[in-house]
Amino acid sequence: MAIKSDNKTRSSVQIFIVFSLCCFFYILGAWQRSGFGKGDSIALEMTNSASAADCNIVPSLNFETHHAGESSALVASTKVKTFEPCSARYTDYTPCHDQKRAMTFPRESMIYRERHCVPENEKLRCLVPAPKGYVTPFSWPKSRDYVPYANAPYKALTVEKAIQNWIQYEGEVFRFPGGGTQFPQGADKYIDQLASVIPMENGTVRTALDTGCGVASWGAYLWSRNVRAMSFAPRDSHEAQVQFALERGVPAVIGVLGSIKLPYPTRAFDMAHCSRCLIPWGANDGMYLMEVDRVLRPGGYWILSGPPINWKVNYKAWQRPREDLQEEQRRIEETAKLLCWEKKYEHGEIAIWQKRLNDEACRSRQDDPRANFCKTDDTDDVWYKKMEACITPYPETSSSDEVAGGELQVFPDRLNSVPPRISSGSVSGVTADAYEDDNRQWKKHVKAYKRINGLLDTGRYRNIMDMNAGFGGFAAAIESQKLWVMNVVPTIAEKNRLGVVYERGLIGIYHDWCEAFSTYPRTYDLIHANHLFSLYKNKCNADDILLEMDRILRPEGAVIIRDDVDTLIKVKRIISGMRWDSKLVDHEDGPLVNEKVLIAVKQYWVTNFTASH
Repeated sequence: MAIKSDNKTRSSVQIFIVFSLCCFFYILGAWQRSGFGKGDSIALEMTNSASAADCNIVPSLNFETHHAGESSALVASTKVKTFEPCSARYTDYTPCHDQKRAMTFPRESMIYRERHCVPENEKLRCLVPAPKGYVTPFSWPKSRDYVPYANAPYKALTVEKAIQNWIQYEGEVFRFPGGGTQFPQGADKYIDQLASVIPMENGTVRTALDTGCGVASWGAYLWSRNVRAMSFAPRDSHEAQVQFALERGVPAVIGVLGSIKLPYPTRAFDMAHCSRCLIPWGANDGMYLMEVDRVLRPGGYWILSGPPINWKVNYKAWQRPREDLQEEQRRIEETAKLLCWEKKYEHGEIAIWQKRLNDEACRSRQDDPRANFCKTDDTDDVWYKKMEACITPYPETSSSDEVAGGELQVFPDRLNSVPPRISSGSVSGVTADAYEDDNRQWKKHVKAYKRINGLLDTGRYRNIMDMNAGFGGFAAAIESQKLWVMNVVPTIAEKNRLGVVYERGLIGIYHDWCEAFSTYPRTYDLIHANHLFSLYKNKCNADDILLEMDRILRPEGAVIIRDDVDTLIKVKRIISGMRWDSKLVDHEDGPLVNEKVLIAVKQYWVTNFTASH
């Protein structure tokens, strides 16, 4: 399977960028490095049919046409800093999950596997290189089953998990048969069993959390059922499991259930899952189950697959003492009862509980001395906050059949309907009319983006990140089976909106962009940033944010930055030293609007290789 690229062709593409970045988006798709060493067929067809008219879209929005000299004068007056490549040893660098640094922290409660970012004076201010031979991942759905070996050259799991059908090495690719520790015969059959209890087919269950996900096969196979799983696993001895997940095109982050609260809002997920995830659910007075309860929607489901379920039959195969397993299950059952979960199913090694719709059926626990209720007024204030062994109270209801926090429509209706957090006034200062106006604006913005970048909804960009997601309007406007969006709500954002994102049936995470994101390098195909640099002005260094964007963006990946013109001119000056090709264009409503759009493409280059300009 050839993976070489024609350098002459690549050079001609780079030259063509100077003529028009719009045309570049079409040409890029045809000559992207793929697992086949040839162009993506869809993009190639678009290129062959592209006419001069296609390439005349951008000039009508061209900022330079209407503001001659403004940006160039600023750049010329300030010396541009050139960012050099990092050493080849940093190809898989994760600044907040560095293995050596992790070993200096305590082992208890998995603290050493949590986020521990490098201090300011140790930050790498260089461009993290791709490994030699790096190629653009296969497009979905082929990427679910195949990953180019050069992109994540780690074979340990192929040996360690061989009999469990996690991953197999076949020449220049890894193949993922869809197996897992608890489902060696395949995720589809396993999910069929779960679906006999959990309504996965009608849009009731849309968002899921997979704790200790491995290579995320559970999330990968939920995709065909229109369920979106947020998967996480630590960066540990199972090298690159989250990297494999993202190379496959499945949402995942580096993370662990340890001593810090999960970076998700209260009442986010319709379903949570643990398949032999090695989390001690019965320990710490049930604290980990209480954290799952916090992020689980009323009426949501929790699945536990593996030890200690059905321990009487399986204790010998698990090679664990009967007494230990019995005690572990007793504690889990006891905590589930305290949380007022109803056990819906137990068969083989699988058990399923359902969270009650409201607190009406749980009045008795008010007098239970073991029931410690959380005292905080803001249950979504979780960033670097210590996890507590306390129960998150339900929102108040007025009847026994009312869903606490509000009932959701089934997906896809819930994508554009007014979410309960908005209609109830839980998001201060935001009315239903304001929310719907925000949706209309994002549909308009995305329509303009598609005129600029014709590859936006072709499947060329699978893993997409919105760095300042707001209500998830951008993600909703481009929603498609071909892609997914990691909706990031900055921890310094004025209003907490991530709960609204989840109520729409989208997924996301809290994050502070003064620090590195919990992912491997080269894991996103397209990054969108709406007024992010204005938000972080005087908070942290714009260079560091842009270098982090470069770290997580794939070679030949795209960037769309929307902000005020002065901010974008400064950003454009910085990225001119970063091996990105960029163009500043006017707002879709014309040159008199102060808000502009900066579009960019990261050049292809690998370690020990200098990209041509």
